[in-house]
Amino acid sequence: MLERLFKLREHGTTVRTEIVAGLTTFLTMSYIIFVNPDILSNTGIDRNAVFVATCLAAALGSLMMAFVANWPIGMAPGMGLNAFFAFTVVETLGYTWQEALGAVFISGIIFLILTITGIRRWLIQGIPRSLRSGIVAGIGLFLAIIALSSSGIVVSHPATKVTLGDLTSAPVLLTIVGFFVIATLDALRVKGAILIGILFVTVASMMLGLNQFQGVFSSPPSLAPTFLQLDIINVMKGGLLHVVLVFVLVEVFDATGTLMGVAKRAKLAVDGPDSRLGRALLADSTAIVGGSLLGTSSTTAYVESASGVQAGGRTGLTALVIAILFLAALFISPLAGSVPAYATAPALLFVAGLMMRDLVEIDWDDVAEAVPAALTALAMPFTYSIATGLAFGFISYTVLKVTTGRARDVHPAMWAVSALFIARYVFFPS
Repeated sequence: MLERLFKLREHGTTVRTEIVAGLTTFLTMSYIIFVNPDILSNTGIDRNAVFVATCLAAALGSLMMAFVANWPIGMAPGMGLNAFFAFTVVETLGYTWQEALGAVFISGIIFLILTITGIRRWLIQGIPRSLRSGIVAGIGLFLAIIALSSSGIVVSHPATKVTLGDLTSAPVLLTIVGFFVIATLDALRVKGAILIGILFVTVASMMLGLNQFQGVFSSPPSLAPTFLQLDIINVMKGGLLHVVLVFVLVEVFDATGTLMGVAKRAKLAVDGPDSRLGRALLADSTAIVGGSLLGTSSTTAYVESASGVQAGGRTGLTALVIAILFLAALFISPLAGSVPAYATAPALLFVAGLMMRDLVEIDWDDVAEAVPAALTALAMPFTYSIATGLAFGFISYTVLKVTTGRARDVHPAMWAVSALFIARYVFFPS
């Protein structure tokens, strides 16, 4: 049955190899089980319900990837997008988490339409590589400021805006130690380094009496507080349209780049008649809609899937194993509830560091390419808004290309998105 479903021999793999690959990918991305509830609970949304929604959304997305695309890629609520959901849309802009879920749902529908019509490919082709790299690096910086502030390493200051926190406090020390544990284990190629780091800090915190152990296993919590709680009406009224735009843009670039990168590493066709990229994109966009109905931020393809590919994963059986493990994780909610914010901060900071690698892809010798990319990356943490960073980057790129006499270099997609961002500031200045 497995051979018929996933064509294992055709891809030069075996059931055992695919199971090992699925377990490997799950271990490298399972930190989201702890991190996502921690981030989204800042909005007032029920933490236990988000835990369930996270596991179910990851399982749903991975199942879609397994049976629709037959690709070895795991899906789960994305880092960066969950931070934008919690800290920008809800905390900064003042919308409710129900409205934010509504924005995710609408973005998922748009994303699905863009995928089916082929517009998604057109958008991707229109965004210059330097700007894409700036977006990834900027989201990394945004995650870094969240991690540094939630752990107490960086605190507010009336004169300098930010300053160094109390390095002798237990949460700060545990964050620092946790970061080096994760970085060291990853450098030594230990599978699940991020998850091990989170659990290490959590256990150390319990031993110091800073938080209490609530157990490991129990029946899954109720999903009722978040299931179908999205508010679509207010999104359709127009106040959240610019938020929807940002969700769509980040989803388009982040997910597509991950899918293509991991597929190439697995030597799967991304172009031509044998390519299943279109099916993978369809699975990806459908998972976003499903996740919003369950009660979590946008679901996306995980770059950590490359670890499973490295272990030999080549088919959707790898993704099926990932889905099954996320469903099994539903029964460890007490452990997830025992994880303090300063235990997930090292993971955020580490992921942020990895995302900064994209800065090397920027063409620093071309001012019209480098400055917009740099503005994108810098504006995200300093304005505490991924949306603002995207707007700065797109608008400045278009303007600089025009003022330097290279308007022909601007793709129609860039003109369209820049115009949308300008309209956002004209009609929704606050």
